Amino acid sequence: MRSQLQVPSDYAVSIGTRTKSAFTGYDTVPITFSLPSKPGSKPTTVDFLLSQDGKTLARMQKFDLTKDPAQVAQLTNRPVRGPEAAKVVIVNFDDLECPYCARMHQELFPQTFERYKGLIKVVYKDDPLVEIHPWAMHASVDANCLADQSGAAYWSYVDYVHSHGDEISGADRDPAKANAALDRIAREQGSREKVNPANLDACLQKQDNGAVIASMKEADHLNIDGTPTLFVNGERISGAEPIEQVWAAIDRALEAEGEKPPPPSSVPASTPAKAPAGN
Repeated sequence: MRSQLQVPSDYAVSIGTRTKSAFTGYDTVPITFSLPSKPGSKPTTVDFLLSQDGKTLARMQKFDLTKDPAQVAQLTNRPVRGPEAAKVVIVNFDDLECPYCARMHQELFPQTFERYKGLIKVVYKDDPLVEIHPWAMHASVDANCLADQSGAAYWSYVDYVHSHGDEISGADRDPAKANAALDRIAREQGSREKVNPANLDACLQKQDNGAVIASMKEADHLNIDGTPTLFVNGERISGAEPIEQVWAAIDRALEAEGEKPPPPSSVPASTPAKAPAGN
């Protein structure tokens, strides 16, 4: 579990009692992630399916079909990447410290954008997994400070953070140093996009996480328990799926909107198999 989910060494991982599941041949096993060194931190428990022969572990996820993500996720004032008139919108609940989110981000930009020129737009929502990612909340707050002034600065910051996660964490994985690095990166990206430096500094120092908390509550309402989680015109994609599966969902959405998807010949060689959501 530690290897597959890349759980930091200071987190405890405990395996709960194996119980009968609703799926033939599998039992339910709850696995809890906690941070003993941080009193008051909330543990996270995720249910997995373990085959009765003990050889296969799978992620279990339930969907409430009565919850429409288009009605739950508030997209007002969120930076949009892509043309406003695009008929297909991809909403991504993202964690800026999550390595699987970084992989998905790098496949969306520029690969997917180049394939669907002018046909899609992307909006990111904050869902930092604070129990296992110590600087994810700070990264989201800093990103929103930039978004308040410039969508271009926001996307430049997100691009940089998702491609420099190890550098930000540092060899000693000190959250204070990571937070300082995030502030520095935010100021650098803000300077490139000519945002007001005094307003940016005030926002970075305040570290108001209210908007991030509200986005996390939306994710809870949609039963999102791992990142990345994408909605392609409402169709859910959980985890770092092979990019071809994301493209298949986009193609379905385009066809439903009366648009013609790009030809299959533009699909590259297959990407690696799906990695688990939640990290």
